[in-house]
Amino acid sequence: MEIKELLEISYKKYNHPSFIALDPISIPHGFELKEDIEISGFLAATIAWGQRTTIVKNASEIMKLMSHQPYRFVIECTEKDLKVFEGFVHRTFNTVDLCTFIFALKNIYQQYGGMEKVFAEGFTKGGMNYAIAHFRDVFFRMPHQKRTRKHVSDPLSGSSAKRINMFLRWMVRKDDMGVDLGIWQSFRANQLICPLDTHSGRVARKLGLLSRKQNDWKAAEELTQNLRILDKSDPVKYDFALFGLGVFEKF
Repeated sequence: MEIKELLEISYKKYNHPSFIALDPISIPHGFELKEDIEISGFLAATIAWGQRTTIVKNASEIMKLMSHQPYRFVIECTEKDLKVFEGFVHRTFNTVDLCTFIFALKNIYQQYGGMEKVFAEGFTKGGMNYAIAHFRDVFFRMPHQKRTRKHVSDPLSGSSAKRINMFLRWMVRKDDMGVDLGIWQSFRANQLICPLDTHSGRVARKLGLLSRKQNDWKAAEELTQNLRILDKSDPVKYDFALFGLGVFEKF
């Protein structure tokens, strides 16, 4: 009960509209069209490692280069249009990767019915790990360089898939505070897996919510299962708490 009380306090503190502006989730919040939200959110989540200010700055730059119409840009883009991305780089995610992502997303919307449908089809195979793996498989059916594959995690190979799980939280969770966007209807909040990284893992272990030492998929599942004990309908809401305690409060 003490752990739940601590997490509830932190959750309510950080699951607040004031959280949005300085977080990568601010990028999809800038759009209203479902497809714009999905694409902008996926691209922002993809580069969401490093300093948050730099992530938001670079994700905003991608949206600017797409004339703030990400879905229209993706659907209509040609090789010539991709020249606007020349010189873009965020850590190890470079112009080649970004251009590959644009054509992969175009293929998903034109040939597979969109991102939500692809994730949902994979989920029927066994759970969120299969949903992500299926999306990854479809995503890379377009020609691509091997180097780009590292930017879409594969939970079936053990990755915690932190950034994709964060993106899925944005798309699926919906509550009265309006931080997560909750635009997807194919999933329930209790089917999500909690994003796991160094900060949340450290806090989770300190609180006794995680025993596994590696920050891998099995650890993400263990953490999520323990969070379901605290809130069976919306366990991943505590991602806000773990993040806040780890990053802002150095718990």
